[in-house]
Amino acid sequence: MELADYRREYLQGGLRRNDLPNDPIVLFETWMQQAIAAGVPDPTAMVVGTVDEQGQPYQRIVLLKQVDEQGFVFYTNMGSRKASHLGHNPRISLLFPWHSLERQVHVTGQVEKLSATEVMKYFSSRPKDSQIGAWVSKQSSRISARGLLEAKFLEMKQKFANGEVPLPSFWGGFRVHVDSVEFWQGGANRLHDRFIYQREQAGWAISRLAP
Repeated sequence: MELADYRREYLQGGLRRNDLPNDPIVLFETWMQQAIAAGVPDPTAMVVGTVDEQGQPYQRIVLLKQVDEQGFVFYTNMGSRKASHLGHNPRISLLFPWHSLERQVHVTGQVEKLSATEVMKYFSSRPKDSQIGAWVSKQSSRISARGLLEAKFLEMKQKFANGEVPLPSFWGGFRVHVDSVEFWQGGANRLHDRFIYQREQAGWAISRLAP
């Protein structure tokens, strides 16, 4: 089959200006709850885009852990490639691809590091094996074999078997302060509905974009 021949119609519904609240976070939370209710796989999974010092963009899937009026929150190894990029250039993009609902949400903004208190609170809520996993991987570094990770995990699991797992000094998180949020709803005949919220001093400017 030729890839150029693969297509489908988007018929689940439209998005109209009258449907939009004044605050994009309100609409995002509604869409997120609808994605969860619809059984979308990994509804909190987002494509995170960063740029290195040479201007080369990178993307990867990260899980959203919190969203509110202050922004979007995720956690990571602070020695990872994404964290290194954000240390040089705090600008970031997020994309939520909810294919089964024929929806996308694209966020742009700038990050700030989370406080130690915020990081500890979340780390303490993770399952113990996930806490141990944070100690095992020097994220984005080259390794010779998976067996090294598995052996290190067993070693650390034994080390912390009888107590709490401490927060690694190299583990943390970011809050994305939002500059813009675009909502995309698939439409028939490729006439998709796109609305973008852009931050202004007094609130949000809302514009419809051509598909």
